[in-house]
Amino acid sequence: MTSSFFLLGFALVLLASSFASAAIVEHSFHVKNLTINRLCNTQVITAVNGSLPGPTLRVREGDTLIVHVSNFSPYNLTIHWHGVFQLLSGWADGPEFATQCPIRPGNNYTYRFNVTGQEGTLWWHAHVQWLRATAHGALIIRPRAGRSYPFPKPYKEVPILLGEWWNANVIDVENEALATGNAPNVSDAYTINGQPGDLYSCSSNNTFRLNVVQGKTYLLRIINAALNNQLFFKIADHNMTVVAVDAAYTNPYVTDVVVTGPGQTTDVLFKADQPRSLYYMAANPYVSASGVQFDSTTTTGIIVYNNATQSTPKMPVLPAFNDTSTAHRFFSNLTGLVTGPFWAPVPQDVDEQMFITVGLGLVACGGPGNTSCSGPLGQRFAASMNNVSFQFPNKLSMLEAFYNNVSGIYTTDFPNNPPLRFDYTNSNNSFNQAIIMTTKSTKVKKVKYNATVEIVMQNTALIGIENHPIHLHGFNFYVLAQGFGNFNRTRDSKNFNFVNPQERNTIGVPVGGWAVVRFRANNPG
Repeated sequence: MTSSFFLLGFALVLLASSFASAAIVEHSFHVKNLTINRLCNTQVITAVNGSLPGPTLRVREGDTLIVHVSNFSPYNLTIHWHGVFQLLSGWADGPEFATQCPIRPGNNYTYRFNVTGQEGTLWWHAHVQWLRATAHGALIIRPRAGRSYPFPKPYKEVPILLGEWWNANVIDVENEALATGNAPNVSDAYTINGQPGDLYSCSSNNTFRLNVVQGKTYLLRIINAALNNQLFFKIADHNMTVVAVDAAYTNPYVTDVVVTGPGQTTDVLFKADQPRSLYYMAANPYVSASGVQFDSTTTTGIIVYNNATQSTPKMPVLPAFNDTSTAHRFFSNLTGLVTGPFWAPVPQDVDEQMFITVGLGLVACGGPGNTSCSGPLGQRFAASMNNVSFQFPNKLSMLEAFYNNVSGIYTTDFPNNPPLRFDYTNSNNSFNQAIIMTTKSTKVKKVKYNATVEIVMQNTALIGIENHPIHLHGFNFYVLAQGFGNFNRTRDSKNFNFVNPQERNTIGVPVGGWAVVRFRANNPG
């Protein structure tokens, strides 16, 4: 009995010491209409605390974050803490009708969760319709007191949020697409920290500028907050060293270009080691689908050296819009830092194997007064996985239904495999009416606690072939391999990286290709 008490006391001492450096970080978000000027136009947007982007939240690993959200906007609202594990706090994750019901206009909600086992750059954003286009901001997790980065301490840390801008109410843009069944209108500009930059009309005066000291090293925390576009990012005449992605440390990777998909974050060290001058940082889209409309503009910010004499910034040479080889080289060369503070070996034994086809399909037009829609074949566009096009419930959140054992909100029959095997990446199947149609439903996959799940994500050529970002809430996953064509386990499993694969929470499945990820389901919810 005495030894039991001693062990308990020792455990309590350890627990107390682990929280000794932790703090409670508290913020308030006031979400309301904001009138701002962009591209020679006056536009009303939904913004948090009167700014675009919204406030940057800074915590240390181990801290508890409390955010009081007051919704003064005309729209339902939730906030998603993109990439935060939400260990035992799944109800704070944020997606509307998945983990919570939306915050109605005029109402309040308080998020409270602990940030554990993560360091680096994440972000927060609205998770109702397209509101995240303007309601978003950075979430920076530094090491707890007494710990340091696994790379030289930078002189300064700078969030770089890449976004998209419409000269329209984004909810109207989305609703018009939903009503017609066609693709939504493309954006009018891209932005860096909320500003389009010098290359757009009426934008030069407010271009984002980063003042640097020659010889100093800066940590750029790059966040792709764009809705629909993957982006190339470069700085004229400078290399960058990737040290983390999605708040997971990487082996240092030197590159002159960063490729980032919606939801992804990339931490890079950038040394001001060039002559004192002005240099553009710039981003433009990576568009892997052929024959589609897209916003082909370029956003810029300016690197300004101390005592710079030149007045005209130098422009980097950006990749071609369809430069898949550059994108794939960047994504596939990243590896995990096994000496990092939270690295764990890849689980070897797999309990659940899933093969999921990912792509664009069609759903029947339907709806009151709709006999024909504007999508292909007179139908509506609908993304799908294994021919299931997900639909959020609208009466009760899925988490509440699960917790209270309420039936009728979702079903547990999401398939482990597609209903039909076919030549997934053969463009001759693009409009094969025998396989292109899908249906809307709310289906989930249930797994046992602590099970190891392996998922093959297979891109398809239905409608069109494109690199497609996929985000997993509540977990990081190991990217074992990625490639082009149809996945072949006999051939492709030989290239699995079990030693130091990159960890991510968002992956771009290669255009006309596949990716294999693996994670342990150790976070109930």
